[in-house]
Amino acid sequence: MLKKLLQIPQKAYFSYKLTKRYKGIGLAVLFALSIATVIFVSPISYAQTPRLEVTGFSPSDPSAPPALIPSRKNSTTYELRGVWLTNIDSNVLFGRDRLSAALERLHQLNFNTVYPTVWNWGYTLYPSRVAQRVIGRAIDPTPGLQGRDILREISQQGHQKGMAVIPWFEFGFMAPINSQLALRHPTWLTARRNGKRLWKEGKHNRVWLNPFHPEVQKFIKDLVVETVSNYDIDGIQFDDHFGLPTEFGYDAYTVKLYQKEHKGKRPPANPQNPEWVRWRANKITAFMKQIFQAVKANNKNCIVSVAPNPQRISYGLFLADWKSWEKQGLIEELVLQVYRNDLKVFISELQYAEVEAARQRIPVSIGILSGLKDRYVPWGQIQNQVQVARRYNFAGVSFFFYETLWNLGREQPIKRQNSFRQIFPVAVKRPTFLDGWKPIVLESKK
Repeated sequence: MLKKLLQIPQKAYFSYKLTKRYKGIGLAVLFALSIATVIFVSPISYAQTPRLEVTGFSPSDPSAPPALIPSRKNSTTYELRGVWLTNIDSNVLFGRDRLSAALERLHQLNFNTVYPTVWNWGYTLYPSRVAQRVIGRAIDPTPGLQGRDILREISQQGHQKGMAVIPWFEFGFMAPINSQLALRHPTWLTARRNGKRLWKEGKHNRVWLNPFHPEVQKFIKDLVVETVSNYDIDGIQFDDHFGLPTEFGYDAYTVKLYQKEHKGKRPPANPQNPEWVRWRANKITAFMKQIFQAVKANNKNCIVSVAPNPQRISYGLFLADWKSWEKQGLIEELVLQVYRNDLKVFISELQYAEVEAARQRIPVSIGILSGLKDRYVPWGQIQNQVQVARRYNFAGVSFFFYETLWNLGREQPIKRQNSFRQIFPVAVKRPTFLDGWKPIVLESKK
């Protein structure tokens, strides 16, 4: 079943990037993937692990999920308390007063990190000379962004309130099919084996920039350097879109590059061929190294953050091998997207070896779904997942996305805000190498 899922990445992709746009089919996909996750989670002996005491489970319940073994009591000195700010299904970025009020409310509720999108729908959301040169437009044409620089607004106001600001390149190598970027640079686009470039995401038609093409790499790197050089920011963040769906990569440029390195042999017809997958993933990893080096060369105190799906999804579906990125020292903060309804499945995602390995070197936090425009997430589920992340000493939590924290829920906004005030009663620092955070040293399971 997993093999079949890997052959249809558009349907199998269950991160926020799918669920917030797939609308009608999103829940069905999530349900199918939850089943697949349960089936393929490595069996664990419940008798050899302590029980997890969270709301909804009794310590004596034989169906209670296995628990990770914490190495120490949870520290209240450092905790990531983040939220993503996006321009999809949200208007928080489209007005100065609205944005200021949102940042003030987050500050009052003791959030300490915001991840504002700055690259989405084929445009930058800040005035960009790079975008002007390449796309012909310096900023997203949405009226609420004109005459403004939201990244400067967020960085200035966020820092005044003691919050870290880490811009998020949400679309990565993806772009709308009718965007100026795609229309101006058709040779930058990659394709399936049948030559088709279309990537259908719900009702939206997308294309993918070729991450192996030197001109594409220069464009993306120039955007990143522009951002870290011109703004007072604390980091920069990428996710699975900084990869490529496995069915793509059969464009003329990539085929010739592969042939050059394989004595004239063409890429395998099966996009899931292990060697073909590895070759493309390694190329993306090599570019990630270039990005990391460019960031550090222009702003040494700017961290590189990655917010991916679990490794088997990021690598198997999107060639984004964050496990290798982390092992090579190219990630300084990991925020793992664990958008699950089932608490047992949620916990199982935290137990993979690559997650435990990363925790020994960098801050690893958990991305929690607080809701979507058409999908309500009850407060109890959010509270349970925060409790799990804390119980097992993850570095913190971040919520997708701002509007669903309290504005799109079924409860009154003030009720949800009071609930957040209860779980974040006092302000704390966010974990980072720059201010003394120490890695977790996990104990062996006995």
